[in-house]
Amino acid sequence: MLDKRIYFEEDADSAVLDGATVSVIGYGNQGRAQALNLRDSKVNVIVGAIADKSREKAKSDGFEVYDIRQAVNKADIVFLLTPDEEMPKLFKNDIEPYLKKNATVNFASGYNVAFKLIKPAPDRNIIMIAPRMIGVGVRERYLSGEGFYSFIGVHQDADGNSESLLLALAKALGTLKAGGIVTTMKQEALLDLFNEQAFGPAFGRVLLSSINTLIKNGLPPEAVLCEMYLSGEMSYTYKKMAQIGLVKQTNFHSNTSQYGAMSRGIRYMDLKLEKKFQATIDEINSGNFAGEWNSPLAKLKFRLIKYFAMRQSINKIENEVRKNLKLKDIEADTDPEEIEALLNKAELKNDIDLIKDLYDYEY
Repeated sequence: MLDKRIYFEEDADSAVLDGATVSVIGYGNQGRAQALNLRDSKVNVIVGAIADKSREKAKSDGFEVYDIRQAVNKADIVFLLTPDEEMPKLFKNDIEPYLKKNATVNFASGYNVAFKLIKPAPDRNIIMIAPRMIGVGVRERYLSGEGFYSFIGVHQDADGNSESLLLALAKALGTLKAGGIVTTMKQEALLDLFNEQAFGPAFGRVLLSSINTLIKNGLPPEAVLCEMYLSGEMSYTYKKMAQIGLVKQTNFHSNTSQYGAMSRGIRYMDLKLEKKFQATIDEINSGNFAGEWNSPLAKLKFRLIKYFAMRQSINKIENEVRKNLKLKDIEADTDPEEIEALLNKAELKNDIDLIKDLYDYEY
């Protein structure tokens, strides 16, 4: 079962999807992109959605749209594309009881199954196609013919057909043009969460420290932010890393740039990140993070963290810079009245003080 590490289009047989109905549950950015890609690949697709704007969008895109339970019951293959935190309850109440006997369920993330927040019955086919691309990119790269990478895997193979279905679906989505990389659900979740909880914050701290240092040295904020990220040069460099290679892309920079980066880069060789990174991996692997995020208190803390994060000093600087450069204003998206109620909760007092310090809250 999946004896290769990477699969491409030639490994898939599209014919196994003949006559099958795929139900896409959730019509957000990923749901819409994947539903459109499957339909353009001649797969019979229906949509399951609640009565909201996404349901109307699916109808306007020409899909047959049903209540979630109906959509599940009509499908041979169910794509779950709802938020992680909503999925366990949804799966228990509206998905699993309404699945056909031999239906296959595809998860776009390993998170809930990996950390046992969802425990599918052992007689179910459970697969995973987890795109390494946002929904807009999934659609654009399908249309351009480039494809996009995904992590793919078979978690449970109840009837012996899961592998062929997985590969055919991955091909129909357009991901096998780039490559489907085999991982377990736990590996996918670990990679995803580590990127979000370790690399991302560490990179963000380096970026913020750089901005603060430059501004304290008298450089104009507009010039600093433009140099560090507003110009788009950094995102272009990242694109070249993907196309050419992490180190090889330096050949696109001046000799001055290359010498300065390589000679002065030695100063930052020992930032002692590995110990902190390993602590994050251990926290994820143990299920401690999933357990924490699954608690009602964490949902309250998340709203507080987001509120204060949107009001740290960099946001004030950025708003002024964007105004001066005639860019669109940025508004915090948290209701102040809701936050005022949270600020008065005694059980959150210690968290509030810590969050203020961490996020350099100043207004």
